Amino acid sequence: MENIFILFLMIASACAVGWPNGRYSLPKPKTGCPSEWAEGWRYQDNEDSNNINSVSPSIGHHFFGTFGRNTKLYYCTKTTSSGSGSWPSGNYCFARYGGSCLSGFTTRFTTGFIYWDDEDNANANSKWGVLPNGVYDRNTKIYYCCKSDGSPYSYINLPTSKPFYLYKYTSTCQRVRGMTVREESIKMDDEDNQNNSSDGGTHPKKTDTTEVYYCYYS
Repeated sequence: MENIFILFLMIASACAVGWPNGRYSLPKPKTGCPSEWAEGWRYQDNEDSNNINSVSPSIGHHFFGTFGRNTKLYYCTKTTSSGSGSWPSGNYCFARYGGSCLSGFTTRFTTGFIYWDDEDNANANSKWGVLPNGVYDRNTKIYYCCKSDGSPYSYINLPTSKPFYLYKYTSTCQRVRGMTVREESIKMDDEDNQNNSSDGGTHPKKTDTTEVYYCYYS
């Protein structure tokens, strides 16, 4: 019996799940990025007057960043295409990197964006490092890749050695085998005067107030 158990452990180790093929970007958790992924951050100057920024949960969230009257969110980006097979069927999103949504794969992702009309007065937006595909000037536009070709209640295989985020899509948070999941969110109070915030295509679940929903796995 002991030998069978040891053999099982050896097989499980040999079949350890790696990150899927392709280039993509995920929000950085407090525990850090996967090994050899690139990092970067985006600082968004949010509304100055009667600011209603919030993070949920307010205590105990897992985002790596700074959240007050303005928002500084960090990202982890896989910059190489090689990986461990294709992304599994499910219901989730990640931020786009590399100019396309893995269109060569059998199960295709579709693309979309979220556009934040950041504060106009004395705008202090800034950025550093490697970021998802987007436009980072006085306002912020980020592109995403989403798919809904499977049930979020069916467990998918992704690396379990370290916590990570996916974006919530059209349903509940996608289940990942070997990980617990909980929903978190970031609300950024964008420009009040002649606001032009918008979204298009397929993008993470959000509210009209640009509160975006995330799924934290640990």
